[in-house]
Amino acid sequence: MRLGIPLCVQCGTTSNPCRCKVVGPTLGFLAFAAAALVEWPVGAFVYCFRHVKGRRIMAHPAAVVYPRVNRCIPI
Repeated sequence: MRLGIPLCVQCGTTSNPCRCKVVGPTLGFLAFAAAALVEWPVGAFVYCFRHVKGRRIMAHPAAVVYPRVNRCIPI
């Protein structure tokens, strides 16, 4: 079994002359995965008592972490 580093490519962007991003989406995915490892179990526990708050916690990696990291790196 061969495991590699996940490589995400985003084409059609206007943030650089190549119109293609590799580093930003890949680091965004890794940051998303790290945040999700912590926030999804916490959000699931909170969801048992406060549904809206639990959903907001579980959505945080996809709604905030990934887009911020992806936008910070134009390559």
